Parts: sequence; structure tokens; C-alpha cells
Amino acid sequence: MEFSRLPPEIVEEILVYCDPIDVAQVAATCSAMRDIIYGSEDSKLWRELYLAQPFDDPRDCVSQGGQPRPHPIPWKSELQRIIRARIVVCSENPWSILKSGELVDILNTFLDMVCYVPPRTLNDSIEELSSNLLWVAAMLRLGFIDLLEASTLVTEGEQQLTARLHTYYGLTKVDGKRMARVKSRAYVYDMRNYHPDNKYGPFLSDGGVDWVHMQALHHVVSMHMVSLMEDEEFEFAVFPLSLPYTQIVIPREVPDEEKDDWAGVNGVWAVSFCFCDHRDLLRFNEGNATTLDTSIFEEEDFREVCRSLNVTLSVRRIEPDPEHPSRPILHFFGEMHQPSTSTMTGTVRMTPDNEVEWKFVSGDEGDAIWSSIGVQVGGLRSSFGILGAWTTIFHEGGDPVGE
Repeated sequence: MEFSRLPPEIVEEILVYCDPIDVAQVAATCSAMRDIIYGSEDSKLWRELYLAQPFDDPRDCVSQGGQPRPHPIPWKSELQRIIRARIVVCSENPWSILKSGELVDILNTFLDMVCYVPPRTLNDSIEELSSNLLWVAAMLRLGFIDLLEASTLVTEGEQQLTARLHTYYGLTKVDGKRMARVKSRAYVYDMRNYHPDNKYGPFLSDGGVDWVHMQALHHVVSMHMVSLMEDEEFEFAVFPLSLPYTQIVIPREVPDEEKDDWAGVNGVWAVSFCFCDHRDLLRFNEGNATTLDTSIFEEEDFREVCRSLNVTLSVRRIEPDPEHPSRPILHFFGEMHQPSTSTMTGTVRMTPDNEVEWKFVSGDEGDAIWSSIGVQVGGLRSSFGILGAWTTIFHEGGDPVGE
């Protein structure tokens, strides 16, 4: 019997075992196949085809803030946009097949896959690792992010989306190159990137997150955590500031006294910070040149230090936030573990673009000197943590800057 003469339900059962691209090719063979694949009001075929892919079941997924996906799930359109994104990134020349204005949708498709995942109940549970995150890592390791960041064709909005995806992803092959590190350091230590309009941190003037700034901070810090030699070949670097660690954590049981701690503030945190010699910082920023001389970061004697301390944080006060009624502002206090005598006070709140902003001041024995501001990367309570910048509370011209 010809395939096209099989009962529609049998055809559908067979197609579920095919790659979605092959299913589209089957639909192009005749009107009967096209009607079965695209003409049915029933979404069963597309639901089963989606669930046969190496993705999370979207019905089990929540946003980075913990909200479930809207229902009903548009199975066909969702699978079509994911497969289109796969086709583009797997192409030998993505630019040759990208349609005008399509890049934004491709980037948003990957971001949706990263941002809507099943929650973990424990931070260290490998069994609960999202299939979406594994798939996105497999796709992006092919070099799509590096391709976009090397291009002069992307718009400012596309740059922000690419940088956000890069920050979630972790380190790319280009990140291991010396000049890439020079570029990131030049951005991070450029004092012109810290001013009242961006709250002296990785933010835009409207209060949203500046992901280009975030990605530069991420690169500088990450290179202290992962040892990559120039031109070293690697598939994907798994470390605490990479894709698997962005997954939201929703504990099964939360003590009554911690139910208002929506950001997971209470507990022991590791605070890591990087900085360069203050004299090098001032030398790099001297003068009024439009483009600063980055050669200082190429010198053999340039030194950048990364240190880490443990701190115990606790929420001390909760303040309503009219803009985000379900996410009140959390005021917290922290004590550094010995031998440090430093303490910190700060707040956690939502940004206008629904990211989580952390801001705090710290110093020895309650004498606040340092000011820090950053963003929770990934879902609530994700072990990726907070990434941001620090300066002094005075925000003067010669202040040090770090991350």
C-alpha cells in the first residue's frame, strides 16, 4: 500500500518518529500528506512530535520568576521556530539563510528555551538538569555567538540579545583568546561606563539590564575560574557561571519564616571580586581620548586579582513594591566569615524588565565604603548567582572599579 493511502492516524504515528524537517518534506509530497500534517484542527501530531525531541515538556516549565507557561501550548508554531533556529545555527553560513529581521526571533527562541525550564528542587541535583539547557549548549557550541559578536551587521538590540545569551551560555572559543580578554577588561575598567544614569553598574538608563556590560563582567570573572590557553580547543566549559547553573530552583518545602524570601537571600553565600592595580586603572582612564589605549592590558606585568569570602545573609525587613506586588523589596544584612570583620546591608528588588537587582554596601565593622550592584543571572535561586560591579560609595572620579 502506498504511504499516502494509509489511514491518517497511522501516518501520524509514523511521522512522530521522524525529524521535523523530514515531516515538512513529507508534507510537500502531495495534498493528502499536507492536509494530514498542516490541515488538522487536532494538535496531537505536533504535540507528539514536539515531545519526541530532546526538549523539556513545556507544560512542566516555568519562567525565571517561577510563573508557568501560558496555556494552551502552541505546539506547531513553537516547534517550527525551534527547528528554524536549529537550521540557522547549524548552517555553514548562517548569514546566507537568515531572512531580513529574523535574527531577533532566532535569539529570542534560544532565550525562551533557556528561560523556560522545569525547576530544580535542589541546587546540586544532576537528575533535574533541564533538557532545554543541554540542547541549547549543544547548538551554541558550534560558534553562533562568536559569529554574531564578530559581525558589524547586528543592531544594538540584537547585540543586547546576543550578549544576554552569551552571559547565560558561558565561555565561547573566542573568549579564550588574549585579545578577547583585553576587550572585556577595557570595557569593565572604563570609568565612563559607570555613572548615575546606570546606577554605577550594568544597567541601561531606563533601569533595565545592560547585557553587553554584563557579558564583559562575566568574561573577566570567568577567566579566573576556567583556565583556557590561547587557541585551546574545547567543546563546552561547565563551571558555575555557565548554562547548567542558570536553572531556577524551587524547593519542595520552605520554612514558614522564609516564605517571604522570594529571592533566596537567607543563607551562606560566596562573595568573589576582581580588581586590578589602582595605578593601572587610573593610567588606563587618563586623558579625554574618545578611544582609550588598551595596550596596558597586554603588558606582561599587568595583574588582576580575584578573591573570595563567605558571608551569611539574612532578610531583616520587607517593603512593598507597587510595581511588583508579588515581589516586595527585601532588605538584608550580612556578616562576613572570619577572619574578615566586614558587614553588608542591601536590597533585592525587581527591575523594570523583570530581572532581579541586588544592591549593597559593605565595609569593616559597619563602616560602609564599598558599593556593589548586580543582577541575578538565570532563574530565582539559581546557583549561577549575582553578577555585577563594585566601586566606592562616594562615586568619585578616581574611585576604583571592579567586578
